[in-house]
Formats: sequence, structure tokens, C-alpha cells
Amino acid sequence: MTSEELNAEEEFDVVIVGAGISGIGAATYFSRELPGKSLVVLEGRDNIGGTWDLFRYPGIRSDSDLHTFGYEFKPWRHKAAIADAPLIREYLQETVDENDLRRLIRPRHRVVRAEWSSTDLRWTLTVEVSDPATTSTRTKTIRSRWVFAATGYYRYDQGFSPEFPGSDDFAGTIVHPQHWPENLDYSGKKVVVIGSGATAITLVPAITTGAGAAAHVTMLQRTPTYIMALPRVDRVATTLTKLLGEKRGYAATRFKNIWTEHAVVKALRAFPRAGRALIRRENIKRLPKGFDVDKHFNPPYDPWDQRLCLAPDGDFFDAIAAGRASVVTDTITRFSKRGIVLQSGEELEADIIVTATGLNMRLFGGIPIVVDGREIDLADTVCYRGMLLSGIPNWAVAIGYTTSSWTLKVSLVCRYFIDLVRHMDTHGYDKVVPVAIPEGMPRRPVIDLQAGYAKRAEAMLPKQGHAAPWRMAMSYPEDAKALRGPVADDNLEFGSAANAGLPGQRRSAHV
Repeated sequence: MTSEELNAEEEFDVVIVGAGISGIGAATYFSRELPGKSLVVLEGRDNIGGTWDLFRYPGIRSDSDLHTFGYEFKPWRHKAAIADAPLIREYLQETVDENDLRRLIRPRHRVVRAEWSSTDLRWTLTVEVSDPATTSTRTKTIRSRWVFAATGYYRYDQGFSPEFPGSDDFAGTIVHPQHWPENLDYSGKKVVVIGSGATAITLVPAITTGAGAAAHVTMLQRTPTYIMALPRVDRVATTLTKLLGEKRGYAATRFKNIWTEHAVVKALRAFPRAGRALIRRENIKRLPKGFDVDKHFNPPYDPWDQRLCLAPDGDFFDAIAAGRASVVTDTITRFSKRGIVLQSGEELEADIIVTATGLNMRLFGGIPIVVDGREIDLADTVCYRGMLLSGIPNWAVAIGYTTSSWTLKVSLVCRYFIDLVRHMDTHGYDKVVPVAIPEGMPRRPVIDLQAGYAKRAEAMLPKQGHAAPWRMAMSYPEDAKALRGPVADDNLEFGSAANAGLPGQRRSAHV
């Protein structure tokens, strides 16, 4: 292939950015339901899988059951409902192969700029393409009618790690889970894991059991987290599959889990004191007698102000009960040669320190978005129906749930996207953009959690309103109703090539 052919400009109807769980799901939906549309998936990394391929720390797993975290069109066949990353990667590979998606996915294609022209009614994407054989990089442009951003919400190249005084003095190894070394040997070592989020709750039991286990692991936290033990295997799902068959059993399990999770979240938020007492009681049952539950497992916030952490089969509590792990609640003063000095004066000795301190948020992989020559500040945009952004034409975003399985929301977003594209084709529209934001509408970040990573990113996140269709619902039943209703309303402005450059026309779904 000549250099001219390699750099030739291409054009597609839809470009999906990202080949993680959202992008693979979107590609499957769109290739099935919009067969007449040209489609490509651009993935900046070497492999598909996104989160599940990037993170390689011991024990990495889902924090949601795979009957809802998996796709509605592909049953989860493994008996473990709470699955480790290798099983999830295998599931995604199967999805790609079963739906002939490899022809659509282009690895090592990183989108670095996106520019919309209202004259052409097209996006022009600047893409860096890397060659694994030579490590060289070339730049090409791809034009598209639509961009579907399935990039997740955090930086792939950098985790969040605070500056710890004295870190250069530490004689051991410091590791961030997002960049876990393949050959890290922790067998027989003293390990301190800083943090108490999902990563820490996963890591502690993983590195304290089996061959090559650490001698002891201390989870050092500044603030406690709510942790619930749930069965790794969903026995009701197993029974339903035996009774109804794989496909219908999966659908029934999915329905059961959606409504169970919805009810639990709603109940915990409606009755936080009762929820706190219930979680505390369950923790006491699994911890050694006399353990200071109120110091180490009593967060200063209500359940679901931040995500609850999951311990499959209570493995985290088992590690503590067996003496293989311990919890320390204190503040770091500095690192020392031997470990970590705490505000209390205690020094935690360590051979390895794991900074499970969270992630850095970055929507769309940091791609600058330019509309008619003006770069968009995402913090000035407002999210419509949880997927379109005000002032940005023909740009959809896949943001999943934070209080439920991520993929549940993505499936609804994909279905609405398909209906919207069909609606535009029927009426001859080439452009759509949300515009009619109510004057004086209160706004808050689109990811409205009290977690550190969300609070740190508030200033750069798109906003949401207080009422539909501008509110970011965190309820599958609510979204299922809203996103399967009329496709268009007075908040959307449509335009066509026939009147390109002229003010667009607002239309309802019934025009």
C-alpha cells in the first residue's frame, strides 16, 4: 500500500471512539440495526477491552454482577456472577468474533482532535496511527457524520497518586495499581495498600491467598468505606438457567437483578440510618470478635453517597479474620525508609507500598472538541437524556451508571441512538443538537458522586439539570421509560444539508 493510500482521507457515517465494553456493545448494536451505515471503531491502544485489558493488578474483577454488566444480547455463561478480568476479556473477545467486529476495529488509532463544520455537516477527526513494528506514528484524517464516544471517564495513561512527603526515602517498591508491573514479587513481603476503594478491597484478599502470597497486607485508609459481602455465584441464576434454558434464564436473571439492585439502592438512600445499621451488623458477623468496626467500617457519609464496595463471598473479611490482613485508619505524615509514618506516631513497616488512591477523570480521552472553529469547554455543556451534549452536534457519549451496572445504561443509549438516526433519515435531517436549556436551570456535574475522583474533576465535567430530559438519571427503570419514549422534543434542533449554514429547525417526533 502506498503512502498516499495510507494517508487517504476516509469518511464514515458513524465513528465509535473506544473498543472497551461500551464501544464493543455499540458496534454490535449499530452493525445489526443500522446495516446501511458505514461504521468504524477507533481504539488508541493495541488491544480491545478497555479497562479490562489495561488493569492487570492481582484479583481485578467486576464490582457488578455479569448478568447485568454483560450485554443483553449475549448471555453470561460462566457460573461466577462476580467475574475476574480474564473472564470478562474472554467474553468481550467472543462478542467481537461472534458479531464479525474485527473488520470494524482499528487498534492503535488514537483520536487527538475533533472538528465539526456546520457547512459540511461533518466531523473531521485527526487520528494518530502507530506502527507496532517500527514504533513510528503517522497522522491521518477521518470524516464522519456522527461520533459515538465510548471512551470511559478516566485517564488511561495516568492514575491519581498524591504527593507523599518522603517518598524518595522509602527503600522498598512503590506501585500504582493502574501500572502494576508484570513481574512484581510480593511473596513473603510486607505490603501496605493505601486506599479503601474497590481496588484496595480487591487487592487485599488477592495477594494474601494462594502460592506466592504476601506475608501480611495492611490496608491504610484515611476514611472508611461501606463494604458488603455477596455470593460470587448467583444460585438463583443457575436454577433459572436450568429451568428456562440459557437465553430465557439469562433474561430472567437480568430482570431479577435489575429490580433487586434498584430496590436496594432506593431503600438505602431512603432509609440511610437503617441501611448503615444493616451493613454494620453484617460486617460484625464476618470480623473477629472485638474488632473495632466503628473505627474502621463506619463511613462519615450515607450509603451510596459513594459507591459501596463488594467482597465476593466475604473474601476481604476472611483475610482479616485469618490474620493475613489488617486495617489501619489514620493519616499519613510521611514516608520513611522502612515504610509509612502516621499522624498517630505509628510507623507501618513495608517492603511494598501500593498507592490504590484512585484515578484521574478525563472524558473523551482528552480530545479537543471544536465546533465551527470554537473549542468547546465541556464544563459549559449540559447533558441531554444522558447522551447528547448541548452545543455539540451529532456527538453521542456513553456514560454508564455509577449506582448500577455500567452497561445497562449503555444499552439504552445505543437503542436511543439507533432510533434517533432512523428518525433523522426519515425526515431528511443531517444534524441534531440539544439547545433549549431552560433559563436559570440549576446545574450540577453529570457524574454527581462524592467520591474523590469525581470531586476533583467537577470543574471540567459536563453538567446536568434538575429535571428530565436534562437530568442524568441513575435508575434503569426510569431511563428505560424515558429513552424508549418519543425520539425528539422541543429541546432538540435539527438541520439538513438543504439549509446548511441557516438556522436549524426544531421538530417534534411527530413531524
